[in-house]
Amino acid sequence: MSTNLSRRAMLRQAACGFGMVGLQGLMAAAQETQPHFAARAKRVIFLFMHGGPSHMDTFDPKPLLTRDHGKPLPFKRPLTFAEGQTGTLFKSPWQFKQHGESGLPISELFPWVAKRADNLCVVRSMVGDSVAHGGAVLQLHTGSNTFTRPAMGAWFLYGLGTENRNLPAYITIKPGLSHGGAKNWSSGFLPAHLQGTAIGHGGVSIDDLKEPIEHLRNTGLTPEQQRYELDMLQKQNRAHRERFQQDPDLDARIQAFELAFRMQTEAPEAFDIARETKATRELYGMDEPETRDFGWQCLMARRLAERGVRFIQINHEYGPGNEVGWDAHSELIRLHTRTARMVDRPIFGLLTDLKSRGLLDDTLVCWSGEFGRTPISQAGDGRDHNPYGYSMWMAGGGVKRGFAYGATDDYGYYATENRMHINDLHATMLHLCGLDHKRLTFFHSGRHHRLTDVAGNVATGLIA
Repeated sequence: MSTNLSRRAMLRQAACGFGMVGLQGLMAAAQETQPHFAARAKRVIFLFMHGGPSHMDTFDPKPLLTRDHGKPLPFKRPLTFAEGQTGTLFKSPWQFKQHGESGLPISELFPWVAKRADNLCVVRSMVGDSVAHGGAVLQLHTGSNTFTRPAMGAWFLYGLGTENRNLPAYITIKPGLSHGGAKNWSSGFLPAHLQGTAIGHGGVSIDDLKEPIEHLRNTGLTPEQQRYELDMLQKQNRAHRERFQQDPDLDARIQAFELAFRMQTEAPEAFDIARETKATRELYGMDEPETRDFGWQCLMARRLAERGVRFIQINHEYGPGNEVGWDAHSELIRLHTRTARMVDRPIFGLLTDLKSRGLLDDTLVCWSGEFGRTPISQAGDGRDHNPYGYSMWMAGGGVKRGFAYGATDDYGYYATENRMHINDLHATMLHLCGLDHKRLTFFHSGRHHRLTDVAGNVATGLIA
């Protein structure tokens, strides 16, 4: 008998080859990625405002900017996206008022969100590394503006696992297909089953989503018949896996088929907002054409959160009726007024509903764009990109309430106090969910990687 064996055959016959080694690695990883300490938040709802909202027009009032309107910027301007179109200092067209018992100042662009001022923790000192959308969006979602890396939702799922085996643990609703597209919810080098499940995309309306959602349940076969067919298919898949040893994509496909089968028992009900009362739908603004779309997303986020979905992202994207999102290089007044009106009431509804159901305390809600905008004008009444100092906010999940953290300079260009880089934001979000960002690692390409790479500090000053 010939003793010539291929390398693959030899490994198959020798102590189960690399399959056993891989299994041991996965088991070790599973042990290492359990919560490291008691969590303040069980889940995350991330509200992504694509395009970059202007911080000095929303959550960071600048009296000196108003005073010096029309004057030149009194210090050296950093690199901008549109180098040749910059103008003078441009005051906010909107008034700020103090709200709630905390007196947190919020622009009149957000009259509904202002009613929840005492639940907000506004971070006024965010910093990123990219002046262009592509790199900035990628960095917000993955921690890197230059490399393809796992999305933050995949890292949360890797560290915390799922609370509901019948639904995907990481869902992104109507994500954008530009500025990185699927890279912003991919699993990267993490196991493929950790990638986000996209519900539609930014270019479709919620009415376009109704038909595929209605077909989540197969009415042509009984559950027993479907289980038999799936078992036959999985038998072939597993035989293929045994033949070729490790195949992460095939492993993910096997798990995806099983999840799809289990989803039939719960997903149709989860996505059926007709079960909600008229009053609840109105709370989210679903009775108004302008707020109906984002209101549906926010209501879906609450329904998924209460069903154990670990990381939910809802996206205010470029699309019909919102062609440039928050990216107001010109016509700031018209565009920001329209864009804020689309999301203001739905966000109020989400925060109010979570609070009334006792979910806000252990749900971390985050609101952010990929960067802010400049205090100097562009194209008359617009603003350019600004990653050097901008605002986002968090609510629930263990953060201080009615609180402003950090500061930008007198005109809102640079973060000057409690500077919070995107790496720091990710470290803080992980911490609130019981995960140490320095210990949540995955070995790939010769070294241990983490969401925060080699940086990141937890912003303890904003934790309650």
